[in-house]
Amino acid sequence: MINSPKKYTCAIARSTNQIGDKWALLIMRDVIVHKKSRFKEFRTSKENIATNILTNKLNFLVKEGFLEKITPLGTKKSTRYIALDKGLLVLPIIIEMYLFSIYSIDESVLDESQIAIKSAITNNPQIFKEKKIEEYLNFAKELRAL
Repeated sequence: MINSPKKYTCAIARSTNQIGDKWALLIMRDVIVHKKSRFKEFRTSKENIATNILTNKLNFLVKEGFLEKITPLGTKKSTRYIALDKGLLVLPIIIEMYLFSIYSIDESVLDESQIAIKSAITNNPQIFKEKKIEEYLNFAKELRAL
């Protein structure tokens, strides 16, 4: 018998299968919000993702159409990961998860950048989303021009 892809009858189950794990969401956060695009940049995140997990998640996100892998100079060191339209659709999910938990985090443990993000998201999540997408699209355009 040939294994066929799972047929989902619930959009939530389908979504969590594609983007519902911790690492995929944190990578997409780093791509869109922090404009990280290189493997070594993802490794510097506070969450300390293991290199094998990072490799697997990046490959998964590329395969599923959230990210595109480009190599502008044709070398491994020049490899960049860019969010595609499907990847940008994850930003509202990230924002809602952020709003769900930010008030349970003591502000004294946040750095200056995190406090600025907290202020921007909590003041107006829609403006934060629009601004981040606009900034990211400009950033991605620059990367493609390399």
